[in-house]
Amino acid sequence: MKLQQLRYIWEVANHGLNVSAAAESLFTSQPGVSKQIRLLEHELGVEIFARNGKHLYEITAVGQQILAMAGEILRQTETIKQMAQEYSDETQGALSIATTHTQARYALPSVITAFRDAYPDVSLHMNQGSPEQIAQLADTGTADFAIATEGMELFQDLIMMPCYRWNRCLVVPKDHPLAGVQQLTLEHLAQVPIVTYVFGFTGRSKLDSAFGAAKIVPNVVLTATDTDVIKTYVRLGLGVGIIASMAFDDVQDRDLVRIDASHLFEPSVTYIGFRRGTFLRGYMLNFIKLFAPHLDEWTVQDALACATRKDREAMFAEIPLPRR
Repeated sequence: MKLQQLRYIWEVANHGLNVSAAAESLFTSQPGVSKQIRLLEHELGVEIFARNGKHLYEITAVGQQILAMAGEILRQTETIKQMAQEYSDETQGALSIATTHTQARYALPSVITAFRDAYPDVSLHMNQGSPEQIAQLADTGTADFAIATEGMELFQDLIMMPCYRWNRCLVVPKDHPLAGVQQLTLEHLAQVPIVTYVFGFTGRSKLDSAFGAAKIVPNVVLTATDTDVIKTYVRLGLGVGIIASMAFDDVQDRDLVRIDASHLFEPSVTYIGFRRGTFLRGYMLNFIKLFAPHLDEWTVQDALACATRKDREAMFAEIPLPRR
C-alpha cells in the first residue's frame, strides 16, 4: 500500500467518482490513477468503488470505511509536512479560510491586510459559502480555518472559539417613512416589506427568533447571502434591509439611512475554528490573534486542552467578547 494510492482514492471520491477530474487535479493521467486504484483493491482484496463497465458509480460499504481512514492518514501526513516546514522556514506556507460573504467582505479586509504585511510569502486562499459548505471544507482539510456565525451544530468536530459579538441595523432610502423614526420597533418592521439574509446565514436565526417571540410574521420579500445584494434591492425600493451593522459603510452607503436595531435582536457571535489535530504554525496562530485579539497562543492552547465542547464553552464564558 502506497500513500500515493490513498491520495488517488481520496481525490476520486472527492471529485464525484470522476477519475479524469481527479487525475487532472493530481497532475497525472487518468489511466495511471485507474491502475493504482486497481492495484490497491487487489492488494486489499476488496472493491473500494463499485463499477458499471469501466465507470465508477458508487463507493462500496467497505470503501467508505477505507476512505475515512485514508482521509485521516492524508491529514496527518500534511501535519507532518507543516511541522517540518515550521522549523525550516516559519515565514512561508499557505493559509486557507472558509467563511461567509459578510465576514469576507466586511470583517476580514483589515485582518488580511495586516497579515499580508507581516507574512508576504504566505499565500492566502478564501472560500465563501454556506455554513454547510464551510463546515465541509474544514472537515475535509480543504480549509485550515472556518469562520462562521450560524449552524454551530455543523461544527461539532472542530475546535470553535468565539471571536466577537455583533448585531443588526435597518437600512432604508433617505425618503423612506422609517428614516425619521425615533425608536424602531418590531411593530414598525411588521408593516413594511423586508429584505434580509437567507436563513442559515449571518445571524438570520436571531432575527426569526425575535419575530417569533413577539408573535409577528415578518413580510420577507427577498433574501440573499450577499449584503451588497440586499442593499441594492433596498435602493430599488423593494423593501427595507436588515443587515449586520458592520456591513454598513458610511461612505459607500451615504445614500441610505442606517437605523440601529440592536435593541430588537439578540446579539450573534462569530466563531473561528479548526480541526482537532491541526498543527498550528506560527503564522496561523498570529492570524487568529489578528482576527480576535483575545485569542492569543495560550488561550488557543487552553481551548485545545478542553476535553469536551461544554468545557470549552465554560472556559470562554468567562472571557468578555468585543463588539462590532
